[in-house]
Amino acid sequence: MSGGVEWALHCCVVLTSVDEPVPATRLAELHDVSASYLAKQLQALSRAGLVRSVQGKAGGYVLTREPASITVLDVVEAVDGPAPAFACTEIRQRGPLASPAESCTAPCAIARAMNGADEAWRAALRAVSIADLVRSVGSDYGPGAMAGIGRWLTATEA
Repeated sequence: MSGGVEWALHCCVVLTSVDEPVPATRLAELHDVSASYLAKQLQALSRAGLVRSVQGKAGGYVLTREPASITVLDVVEAVDGPAPAFACTEIRQRGPLASPAESCTAPCAIARAMNGADEAWRAALRAVSIADLVRSVGSDYGPGAMAGIGRWLTATEA
């Protein structure tokens, strides 16, 4: 999983703390990350329909849906794509003891195990929403944490 997933998830969480668009540069400043790299993650979220860009002087990014309807898996797939984590290359059909293709019509034990793990991982990520993460921020840092983030994001830059 790329580092961009973490950045995108943080952005989705903090965007719940405001009612107005937040510029990408402000989000990057909040997280002390590269504005240009973060912009790529925001573009990926936008292409997936999870955020939208608002143009103009008061422009920036906003969530397109309620936080409870955006899952962690939605963000992961927006940034890294929907491809499975494991790609079987049929290594059992190579080398001096290679199995013939006709003997390899079903996935091998390794592919089955890896595919099962991928399915479980996706199910776990599908079960957690952005709203769940926001609640966890409140539990981890106190009930005023999200309000403080919202105030910082909307404060006039000096």
